[in-house]
Amino acid sequence: MFPTGQDRADQTEGTNPRMWDDRKSVRSWIMYDWANSAFATTVMAAVMPIYYQKAIGGTDAGWAFTQTASAVIIALLAPLLGAMADHSGNKKAFLRVFTFIGAAASLCLAIPGKGDVLFASLLVILGMIGFGAGGTFYDALLNDVASPANRERVSARGFAMGYLGGGVLLAVNLLLIMSPGTFGLPEGSAGSQISFAMVGVWWILFSIPLFRNVKEASVRPDGTLGSQVRAGILRLGETFRQIRHYPELWKFMIAYWFFFDGVNTVIVMATSYGTTIGIKDSDLIAALLITQFVGFPATVLFGNMASRLGSKNMLYGSMALYVAIVILGFFMKNALHFYLLAGLVGLVQGGSQATARAAYSRLIPPARTAEFNGFLTFTSRFFSFGGPLVFGLVKVFTDSSRYAILAVAFFFVAAMVLLTFVNIAKGEREAERAFDGWSTDSGRTASI
Repeated sequence: MFPTGQDRADQTEGTNPRMWDDRKSVRSWIMYDWANSAFATTVMAAVMPIYYQKAIGGTDAGWAFTQTASAVIIALLAPLLGAMADHSGNKKAFLRVFTFIGAAASLCLAIPGKGDVLFASLLVILGMIGFGAGGTFYDALLNDVASPANRERVSARGFAMGYLGGGVLLAVNLLLIMSPGTFGLPEGSAGSQISFAMVGVWWILFSIPLFRNVKEASVRPDGTLGSQVRAGILRLGETFRQIRHYPELWKFMIAYWFFFDGVNTVIVMATSYGTTIGIKDSDLIAALLITQFVGFPATVLFGNMASRLGSKNMLYGSMALYVAIVILGFFMKNALHFYLLAGLVGLVQGGSQATARAAYSRLIPPARTAEFNGFLTFTSRFFSFGGPLVFGLVKVFTDSSRYAILAVAFFFVAAMVLLTFVNIAKGEREAERAFDGWSTDSGRTASI
């Protein structure tokens, strides 16, 4: 277990204890998920993909390339930025920068009009960078606000609030778009443009509690940006060398890569698959709202159950349900079936990711939370091409989207098998020993 009362960082560099489980800090941390999930629902999932093609004049291929470019940039930036944040001891500062980048990009998405495809793509990429890179530092702050015993519950509440916040603003935005006259707006693109601006305002407004109330363990900053960059590069290199000292962490990460790949494939291919089998656009959007609002209470319940039954048991259950979802998806024929599957996804999507985030936080060195969260972001995004690739190849060779969605079950089965080899308690002890051997005054690691 972690030391109580006095944070580990205080034993080496600082004198300020970490305020674990302070209610205001926890609530403020949770509210950030409410804030940034507006971008995920309105820009990433529902409104912008349609607006990009119908109002701006882009193509589905252009949208795919935009998503690919942002994912590559985030994957390349995340581990270095995480290392820099840990070295400087100021994860909140990095989170603040990327929050403003993402929110500003969302506000500016109200500007592009017909033919401004490149401009819109660049803004989406900036927004995705703000969302993705910022999430690295947000996840890393979980260790600063919650004790190990409460991380599953706190992490789940964050995801739950994300579902609720993203769903609430998406519902409002859809009203603006579908009934503009009710709000005194002209027909056309005005509703969508205002929706993008609202995402930016929402993101900034509800991020304020985290920036004001969350405290992180202090370390001695290096002082200059250049020295932080150099130290970040050195620490990143050491992460690749020293990670062999965390065998349980390695095994968990490999299982997570398969799980993340499966979940990501379900998310990014659901709309395409639904369209292929004849589900209307209105039903696809309605299903997204179902996922959001089912996900809110389900994620809270999932986190509570994970605290009682254990992270691994709940992850096994969620992976098994995902296998059932893709099997049922194989037989899906109408909108009602799609709604039911959306509800099932809502039961486990947020809770399983929150539980995986909390379990991962137990296995990483406490002094390098941002760095290791960045490393996970990099590797999971790097390997996330596998699910869509398998989907595409199966579709090409079988000429059947149904067999393609069924093939995604492989990733969840593989994750379940790999997870059986992970010993969470042993991994926690390995992280403790790793910290004891870590040199905190130079940003370098001693031999372990």
